[in-house]
Amino acid sequence: MTRLFGVIGDPISHSLSPAMHNAALRAKHLDAVYAPFEVPRRWLAPMLRGLVLAGVEGLNVTVPLKEAAVPLMHRLDPAAQACGAVNTIVVRGGRLHGFNTDGVGFAQALRELGWRPGPVRAVILGAGGAARAVAWELGRAAGSRITIANRSRGRAVRLTRWLRRVRPQVGVGVAPLSQVPLQGATLLVNATTVGMSPRDGLLIPADALHHGLVVYDLVYHRTTRLVAEARRRGCVAANGLSMLLYQGAESFRLWWNRPAPLAVMRRALEQAIQA
Repeated sequence: MTRLFGVIGDPISHSLSPAMHNAALRAKHLDAVYAPFEVPRRWLAPMLRGLVLAGVEGLNVTVPLKEAAVPLMHRLDPAAQACGAVNTIVVRGGRLHGFNTDGVGFAQALRELGWRPGPVRAVILGAGGAARAVAWELGRAAGSRITIANRSRGRAVRLTRWLRRVRPQVGVGVAPLSQVPLQGATLLVNATTVGMSPRDGLLIPADALHHGLVVYDLVYHRTTRLVAEARRRGCVAANGLSMLLYQGAESFRLWWNRPAPLAVMRRALEQAIQA
């Protein structure tokens, strides 16, 4: 009997997860399908119940449902509990187990760039759910210093208060986007949606980017202006496609209890981006 998995969000047509996961299922000769389901936020609870009754065994969750899914889970892993967001659901015996694999995906994406775990001087642009997952992961290393820069100071302050509570071993600060403190920073992460449109400019002055800075842009649809400018100035820089790959691979592992076929999934993502 064909097993059913999928991704929920609103909108969902832009998601690259079906291409990535269906390629993985074919590569592993698994009798399963991965489908997109457009789920408006107000219908999340009844549609989740319906999907479970239809036999869905696992789901990815994307915007704007990651936070809304949390109270609907029967069980949460530590990352999902701390971040207040679920991006992967495992269905077992009709019960929903919520996970957040964004932090794992981000960490593995950085390792691909030569990053080594340890204390970091990081600046995160943005203060939403993506920024929270990044801060959670970077905060594992005691002695790190993380600065949150956001248009809304209130949201940035709320994120720093949360981070001080869940990662008390980390120094945290807030800065306006007009005065992002990149001097001395070793890592810059764009966790905003700026860059999704090819017309988008830079959130920070280009001359603030300096040699030795690692730049990671969570926008995965293209080489953003931030990534291009960072590379031009001698930085190691990448967009978010590798994070999407690795968080998806962790979801695959949770569902199937086996390693994901990374090369196949990466190739599927690259082809989908070019289509």
